[in-house]
Amino acid sequence: MTITLAVKPPAPPPPTQENNCTPGYSPCLPPAPDYDCAGGSGDGPAYADGPIYITGSDPYDLDADADGVACE
Repeated sequence: MTITLAVKPPAPPPPTQENNCTPGYSPCLPPAPDYDCAGGSGDGPAYADGPIYITGSDPYDLDADADGVACE
């Protein structure tokens, strides 16, 4: 008589943002307290050189005209 026990494989790890990127932007913007467009009137502390494509939400409010492209 042979008894075989099946072991459920562990759950996959939760998805992570590639290269520690803030979701919603392409190219990658590493997390920061706030971003402003480089060369603009914002006070940072981080600055983004455009164009930055909005691929989801826009937590840093970089896309002022809501056309899907920021820091144009």
